[in-house]
Amino acid sequence: MTQKFFGGGRGFSRRMFLEGLSSVGGSALLMAGMSALGFDIASAATAPPDLSGGGGKKVVVLGAGLAGLTAAYELTRAGYQVTVLEARSFAGGRCQTARKGFQLNELGGETQNCDFDDGLYINHGPWRIPYHHRSTLHYTKEFNVPLEVFVNDNDASYVMFEKGSGPLAGKPVRKGQIAADVRGGAAEMLAKTLKQGALDQQMSADDRDTLIAYLVHEGYLTNDLAYRGTEGRGFAVNPGAGVNPGPGKESEPFAFSDVLHSGAWKTLASVTGHEQQRTMFQPVGGMDRLAKGFEGAVSHLIRYSTKVKSFRQNDKGVVVTYEDEDGQTGKVKADYCICTIPLSVLRQMDVEVSKPFKQAIGEVAYALVGKIGLQMKRRFWEEDHHIYGGHIYTDNPEIGSMNLPSTGWQSKKGVILGYYQFGAQAAKVSALSPKERQALAGRAGDKVFEGYSSNIETSFSAAWHRIEHNLGGWAQWSDEGRQSAYPILCEPDGRLYLAGEHLSYLTGWQAGAIESAWQQIAKLHARVHAA
Repeated sequence: MTQKFFGGGRGFSRRMFLEGLSSVGGSALLMAGMSALGFDIASAATAPPDLSGGGGKKVVVLGAGLAGLTAAYELTRAGYQVTVLEARSFAGGRCQTARKGFQLNELGGETQNCDFDDGLYINHGPWRIPYHHRSTLHYTKEFNVPLEVFVNDNDASYVMFEKGSGPLAGKPVRKGQIAADVRGGAAEMLAKTLKQGALDQQMSADDRDTLIAYLVHEGYLTNDLAYRGTEGRGFAVNPGAGVNPGPGKESEPFAFSDVLHSGAWKTLASVTGHEQQRTMFQPVGGMDRLAKGFEGAVSHLIRYSTKVKSFRQNDKGVVVTYEDEDGQTGKVKADYCICTIPLSVLRQMDVEVSKPFKQAIGEVAYALVGKIGLQMKRRFWEEDHHIYGGHIYTDNPEIGSMNLPSTGWQSKKGVILGYYQFGAQAAKVSALSPKERQALAGRAGDKVFEGYSSNIETSFSAAWHRIEHNLGGWAQWSDEGRQSAYPILCEPDGRLYLAGEHLSYLTGWQAGAIESAWQQIAKLHARVHAA
């Protein structure tokens, strides 16, 4: 039965296995499976390569995303002459923050002008930094980008699953209540089973007694090994001063079967996925502060609003033809080229590379991803529900998860991430107009918070697969692509080096872009010194 569920048979693959894990146990079980298969996504490098003696060699960098900015910054410090060509009017690539005045044109869509109030924003690209992405943190420190805590998990937040059954289905429930009750119920069943001697043949008496003691502790069980709730799941009447309300009244736990049938337990994991700690980091004021840190150091090297038209190379150097914002064409000649353009875009461009390299560029798919930021006229999630940051989990694929801001505590207004969806659902929602996307997000929010949609003042949405210079959120390598195409692209093709999150095992993370650039500039530098 398990084999059938996971798509068993001769064509069974790691990818199919991981998809099965995700459908059964959500992201937590998926990440555990990825870890077991060797797909840990911890950042491997802590500092850039130690380069010196560039000797004035010329390098043209295509793209001023984080990979391109990293390459330009480090190569310039090492004595190279660097020119950066960037199609946008600003640097950062997908490291973007929408705030008042930010403009976005999606392919085939209408122009969006962000009109959030001053000081409010949404990180519609990268939005959080794990503690072990030391390469990203290297540059936040290097450029004095202040950080604050990003609340990635909050027991006070809501889980609202509509596809389950029983009295909790379709009802917003505190995540901490679900956690307490499902663990308490499971601990009670196992402890009683152990007490009855059901596993005596598998363990010694001492091991059994120690495990029961652990279960009593983990599940807040009473002396008779029963779970009857815990104050950690919250109070029906909160304790206070004086005689009344006095010590308060603990809330009653949900029936164990009701929690199981609700499906809400899929959001739980006693230990989080490696890249999804309960507390993470974000730059104060928006993720683009990191890109602006780089920009402050290398902006004089960047030619903005400059689109690459073609790339040519021979054994003496490279020539990049471009078109500037006035429609004028020009050329940049250099000794080497580092190209950080996403492969989804690069494969459509006129680039002179070997046939195997060209074929490899086309071997990776890109994620369909959509986000929307909703400016709320008041912070009702804090004022009425006492939730400070964290996610609202749903099983509605059009929405995915919502996120409550981890900044601006107790201020008047705030911006909620109204949806974060992927794949076919992201494609479906991206076909809607910005106003229709806002309405969709509002309807979903009304199921969790009364008056949610009526609090929306304005919104800003982004569908990354419809953004011209990205055509997708991040690279999605198949197992076959990792084995055949990926190694080819990690090596230079003539004088062309590729870098970006797509050439890492940290796809979708800024650390992947940064560390890919570190690796490639180290290879280029070694080549220069070996010549």
